[in-house]
Amino acid sequence: MPTASGTTDSAPLDPLVAGSPGAQTGVPGETGPTGSQGQAAGGALTGAQGSAAGAGKAGPALAEAASTAFRTALQVVAAVEPGVAEAIGGELANQRRQLKLIASENYASPAVLLAMGNWLSDKYAEGTAGHRMYAGCEMVDRVETIATEHAKALFGAEHAYVQPHSGIDANLVAYWAVLAKRVEQPLLEEAGVTHVNDLPQQAWDRLRRSYGEQRMLGMSLDAGGHLTHGFRPNISGKMFDQRSYGVDPETGLVDYSAVARQAREWRPLVIVAGYSAYPRNLNFATFAEIAEEVGATLVVDMAHFAGLVAGKVLAGDFDPVPWAPVVTSTTHKSLRGPRGGIVLCQQDYAPFVDKGCPMVLGGPLPHVMAAKAVALAEARRPEFTAYARSIVANAKALALGLQKRGVKLVTGGTDNHIVLVDVAASFGLTGRQAESALLDAGVVTNRNSVPADPNGPWYTSGVRLGTPALTTLGFGEAELDEVAAIIADALKATSPASATSKAKYAIDAKVAEACRRRCAELLAAHRLYPEIEL
Repeated sequence: MPTASGTTDSAPLDPLVAGSPGAQTGVPGETGPTGSQGQAAGGALTGAQGSAAGAGKAGPALAEAASTAFRTALQVVAAVEPGVAEAIGGELANQRRQLKLIASENYASPAVLLAMGNWLSDKYAEGTAGHRMYAGCEMVDRVETIATEHAKALFGAEHAYVQPHSGIDANLVAYWAVLAKRVEQPLLEEAGVTHVNDLPQQAWDRLRRSYGEQRMLGMSLDAGGHLTHGFRPNISGKMFDQRSYGVDPETGLVDYSAVARQAREWRPLVIVAGYSAYPRNLNFATFAEIAEEVGATLVVDMAHFAGLVAGKVLAGDFDPVPWAPVVTSTTHKSLRGPRGGIVLCQQDYAPFVDKGCPMVLGGPLPHVMAAKAVALAEARRPEFTAYARSIVANAKALALGLQKRGVKLVTGGTDNHIVLVDVAASFGLTGRQAESALLDAGVVTNRNSVPADPNGPWYTSGVRLGTPALTTLGFGEAELDEVAAIIADALKATSPASATSKAKYAIDAKVAEACRRRCAELLAAHRLYPEIEL
């Protein structure tokens, strides 16, 4: 276990000018073309030479190639089902006219998007590279190996598994790997066999009972945890007997001494660390100490902050990879890749993680693994570090902009990419009312619970904001202050429309229209996929 202590990288934002990480698939030390036509760090998808176009002489040619690729692809789709082609084009139009502040969303580069639309989709490839259940998987092996090597190099992991289709799949692979290593393997050794198929019925019945007797400890939903961390509506809550740790009721922060006391009492097999709506950083060295003390396996779900780990903004005690035997992530949030998941693990867990198919997963999606490879290659480029720093700087600017306009934030600010607004305390609204009003104003968010939320998980008392997507567009701190002003103005002009409904609301139409104009001005200066004309 590592012993060195680290802190969040607080180095000032580098005034780097660079082309898009989508322009090439390089490795650390290989920089893309730069110059006056490039974009500021983080603005990978904006500007005349943004996105896959890069900058310099090759930029215009690549920009036209990307535009042609999407335009002609939609023509092919429209010839079969025009409704689908129209919806795809409509989605681009929607994203171009709305400020995207959903913390779990981002904009993948054209290179990532194009890597998904090809004949790799036609291939079945159950198994792992070089060990498939089907013949003819040479190119799938190649793609999966490229993605795996990029993931290991990017995160400094001993092993990587890039097949999971989503975050929940990645978490299920992780949980079953822990069960396989710590529950199943000892029983197999006791029975003197190497495979569950060789267990006698009595031993198999005993193993099945033992699976269902295991315990988990994870962050509570209202504190910022996730459904896949052992909650009853999700399959993880049906697999484990789960208990939750919360946050300090006064500060909204994780109390590690309280987590340790709960772990000693509960004695879980698995402790899950990670979050979907906690605006501060977690100390994974401390979580590792707690897990080691009680004999638990630490599983970290870094789906939300993987981009900050990849960009070295979260290092030392705040980087989960050196501290947790198993780490899961999605690839589409702050990592800015395709929708999908990955699992990183220490070498002793690798044989169990690699059994994700057929243990949990069906056949992998080779075309999505190809897109993961491209996105991971992008994240290994030096400018991704500047992008990750910009995400955090922008989140702090957004938080400060809201606070100076009288808005209450859970925990009083942010250390990462998330800002959690208490709209009930600030504006007398439910999260659902605020979410709808902001959409009218041109801002896309999602409602979210706050600690000890009186409105429950559906209507909620909060709205979660995140800065990865706007940072991808090239927004800076001054523009995030204007975004804060738009949000505050829109919500101040909103009121509940009914004393009995937690969903109905009324927003001043003139204010909503003014907010939409302001959003349009910001987006006009940072157009999404500027090289793409359909």
